[in-house]
Amino acid sequence: MEQAMEQEEQIITHYNNREILTTAVVIIREIIDSSSDSSSESDDEELKIIRDCRNVRRRVPRILNYVSHIIPNLTKEEFKAHFRMLPETFDYILSCIEQRLKRVIPGTPMIDPRTQFLLALWRLATPDSFRSICERFNVGRSTALYITRRVVKALNELAPVVIKWPTGDRVNEVWAGFENASGFSKIIGAIDGTHINIPAPKNNPECYINRKGHHSIQLQAICDHKCQFIHCYAGHVGSVHDQRVFRQSEVQHYLGDVTKFPQDSHLVGDSAYKLHENLLVPYRDNGHLTERQRNYNFCHSSARIVIERAFGLLKGRFRWLLTTLAIDRTDLIPMHILSCCVLHNICLMRGDELNFETNDVELIDIADNVENVSAVSNAGVAKRDLICERLRMRHV
Repeated sequence: MEQAMEQEEQIITHYNNREILTTAVVIIREIIDSSSDSSSESDDEELKIIRDCRNVRRRVPRILNYVSHIIPNLTKEEFKAHFRMLPETFDYILSCIEQRLKRVIPGTPMIDPRTQFLLALWRLATPDSFRSICERFNVGRSTALYITRRVVKALNELAPVVIKWPTGDRVNEVWAGFENASGFSKIIGAIDGTHINIPAPKNNPECYINRKGHHSIQLQAICDHKCQFIHCYAGHVGSVHDQRVFRQSEVQHYLGDVTKFPQDSHLVGDSAYKLHENLLVPYRDNGHLTERQRNYNFCHSSARIVIERAFGLLKGRFRWLLTTLAIDRTDLIPMHILSCCVLHNICLMRGDELNFETNDVELIDIADNVENVSAVSNAGVAKRDLICERLRMRHV
């Protein structure tokens, strides 16, 4: 009897006098008082009731009216701080994907497209857990998961019209932009790769480990002089080298195509890539570079830095990419990464920039993960040497 009473007091203290346990205790006392048998039978019944009370599932508290009452009262600055874009940009993108987010399921009320986009943006823009997001938007976990996937799919469908290789007059604009910044002529884009950290996958986790010891998925991207992506390719595991990723991307097949590289134009990339007449890399510094070669490398670096800034802007805006992309299905990760690239481009196209230093964003590149890329195109060598001789000398 004394043992049962002690357990009663411990349970009451632990659960802070919850109403359900108070009711249970009353029942327990009635059982104890009405029992003529002081044997362990009453103790067993008491413990069974206590165990049942412990197993009662508690409802997770949620934030009520966040979308309908709180968000409309945010200032532009507050909205942008939370959702990483201005309200006008949000409304524009919503108008582009709204029809794709409408679903009619008999007997099930539809969550409006605006709420869906807000929820998905919060997921992409913050490292918050799904639990936190569910509380904020007053939805269940599975609902939040499906909404995010639906929005990501809709954004991916915009990629062909938002992430585009320069053509026509746009080519001249890009050339001029790069030349004004670096003195390097006829650059159509800067290429590089970055890693997006992920949890260790269940299958072949060792293949995803990059040189920094993290599990990751790679994003190869090419951007113009304004940090807007003109090509994105995501999905390779972290252990794969830049050049191998490039070989398996469609950009490999662009080389030598005059429709992609008009008037003998080119990309600029770091030394992890193989030199080609349409992909120029720096001279390897073995300590014996000539003054002109050092000048070439300086101008080349001045042009190439734009892709590093683009990655910084991407990860700074969508901070989910800065931490760990917590998605169990690795086959869905590339779509989530690409959706962020689409949003990044639209924001820049509309002049919606974020004010932060990209130096504060830790990027994980793979420039030092050097594969043997010594075999180069003779035409590429000749072209690089010619540009080297023609470049205006700058302070190095």
